[in-house]
Amino acid sequence: MKRWFELAAPGLLLVIALFARLQEGTVVQELRHLVFDSYQRLAPREYEALPVRIVDIDEESLKRLGQWPWPRTVMARIVDRLAESGAAAVALDILYAEPDRMSPAGILEAFASQPGYDRLRDSLANMPDPDSELAAAFGRANTAIAFVLLDRPRDEAPAVKAGLSSVGDDPMLFVTRFPGAVAALPPLQAAAMGNGFVNSTPDSDGVIRTVPLLLALDDQIYPSLAAEALRIAQGASTYIVKSSGAQSEQSFGEHTGITHVKIGAITVPTEATGQMLLHDTGHVDARFISAWTVLEQGFDPTPVAGNIVLIGASAEALKDLRATPLNPTSAGVELHAQALEQMLAGDYLTRPDWADGAEIVFLVVLGLVLMVAVPRMGALGAAVIGVLAIAGAIGGSWIAFREARMLFDPLLPVAATFGVYMASSLMSYMRTEGEKRNVRMAFGRYLSPVLVEELTRHPERLKLGGEMRELTLLFCDIRGFTRIAEGLRPEELTHLINGFLTPMTTVIQAHGGTIDKYIGDCIMAFWNAPMRDEAHAKHAGEAALAMREELRRLNQDRAELAKRAGRKPIDIEVGIGLNTGEACVGNMGSHQRFDYSVLGDAVNVASRLEALSRVYGVDIVIGEDTAAEASQAALLELDLVRVKGRAKPSRIFTLQGGPEVRAAPWFAELEAAHARLIEAYRAQRWDEAKAALASCRAHEGGPAGLYDLYEQRIMDYVETSPPPEWDGVYTAATKAG
Repeated sequence: MKRWFELAAPGLLLVIALFARLQEGTVVQELRHLVFDSYQRLAPREYEALPVRIVDIDEESLKRLGQWPWPRTVMARIVDRLAESGAAAVALDILYAEPDRMSPAGILEAFASQPGYDRLRDSLANMPDPDSELAAAFGRANTAIAFVLLDRPRDEAPAVKAGLSSVGDDPMLFVTRFPGAVAALPPLQAAAMGNGFVNSTPDSDGVIRTVPLLLALDDQIYPSLAAEALRIAQGASTYIVKSSGAQSEQSFGEHTGITHVKIGAITVPTEATGQMLLHDTGHVDARFISAWTVLEQGFDPTPVAGNIVLIGASAEALKDLRATPLNPTSAGVELHAQALEQMLAGDYLTRPDWADGAEIVFLVVLGLVLMVAVPRMGALGAAVIGVLAIAGAIGGSWIAFREARMLFDPLLPVAATFGVYMASSLMSYMRTEGEKRNVRMAFGRYLSPVLVEELTRHPERLKLGGEMRELTLLFCDIRGFTRIAEGLRPEELTHLINGFLTPMTTVIQAHGGTIDKYIGDCIMAFWNAPMRDEAHAKHAGEAALAMREELRRLNQDRAELAKRAGRKPIDIEVGIGLNTGEACVGNMGSHQRFDYSVLGDAVNVASRLEALSRVYGVDIVIGEDTAAEASQAALLELDLVRVKGRAKPSRIFTLQGGPEVRAAPWFAELEAAHARLIEAYRAQRWDEAKAALASCRAHEGGPAGLYDLYEQRIMDYVETSPPPEWDGVYTAATKAG
């Protein structure tokens, strides 16, 4: 019963997703448009200079040639100039449904009731008719003219200029039908070689993503203006429409629609209703020739010769603007140009007939796999399957678009997969969250946050025992704490300690360190456990430098507060010791109570190094192994030291700053002088050591306390020479140095 309950929620989500996919509702379609539009924005069709140009009725042309509509005589001159320039076809994206208002008949009609009408009629008797001149220009060029199909009845039928034959099912079963049309004037239709519609088919959001090649008026199929321009340019006379049921078309007895339209030598794949998917380039200036330039005396015919030329408007005042995936204000004529470019280049977007079935199968199979996988493999294992499947769906869809120009919708299957996974994981999450809550409550108060999170992921680690691991250890202690404590009340001392430990802990943890414990005013921390950190020495050094800066800020804040309160400020100084070495780290203690801690000689050495900071007058002392791992930082060698409990001496260093300090010119000079000091000191060349010491003191960034120490040592050895066995090693006799 419990098993069925766990399957109910993801199963219900899967059924809802499948139902939504089968219904093809508006939401599903808009999500699909979102995906495919995003693909086109990421990888738009690259524009190439194909033989298609637009003579553009733009703002500049309106300014030079007058307001729209222009006299038909002007348009006749433009058509003639294009024909003379060698245009393969001229297609006008302009509806000439009414006579020219400036024709003789139009003028006479306007002044019929005015005095002097007879004289005006006689004067206009020999004036040529502009529409006749435009028709004559059409006859001298390979011209296609436009009409518009309407969604309301109108007793007007555009002239049919080309034949149409079909293979397979009757295309009238699939094309979109209209009950009416507005066509050009009959003389203009008669003179033109082609006649095509200029209707567009926006989706529900107003964006045009398909370009129709075929539409119907009642029982007559008509081609688009772009199709007519392509037919005329090739000298073809007939369209061949291939539909389901044709040879080589697998429809399995179903009437699935139109598959191809052949225009001359070019075969265009289409959607079921005879539409071509728009592979958008966005607006491209190179397509356009300003209309006014065509009439200029020095017009260069090169951009026109051999090209299909479309005449249309981009001027905003003419309102022939459309939204496409890449351009919210595309000129309508540019859509025709893009359609022609795709047909000439053979660059088509397609959505295969089997795409719907493939997407549904993917959705169902992946949903069922996740429903089974989550209880068996856990949320993480199932998530890997889900992520791989989602990545495969999105990646496969993207690759299909980029490489094959095929459109597959990954969004709904991905969304359904995510929903099923979330529902299937909910019960598992609820079971495991209780265990994690118990771990946080039990250990969150005295273990580091990093360790607590590690334990919530791996509760089995809550047992005694440890492991040997290379760690970098840090000890930080307040200098003169006993003296400070003697002058404060208990609550003031508590406030001071908490105000110091809290920000220092934050700095350590921000640099990946784990707090081991607080020993009064001392902080003990380490790196590379429980979480692995390959650069643990480097990160520990960065933490020490950050603690130095944080302490400077704390002292400034405390000084300002003390000044406002009229008290003497307490300036806190610290010593920090860093050491890298093997140590045992793990849960230490008893079966009743244990802490995550670290033991070993490397811990003791780190504590000794912190104590040596007082001796050498610096705030940070690091061991030789730590220095080797943090070689990019600004380091200065302090001494050769034999710490208590160790026979072999080792070099110790102080940390002046990070890589930016090491790269500074002043530090390079200080480092060189410091090296001369150490070398001369160990070689007992006291005069040379004094000179090097003076050079070191000349740099304000140097450790002044350290140089005070060396100055005293040199003075002592000048007065009393060291014994013959002296090797330059300083022996720290006690923990405190």
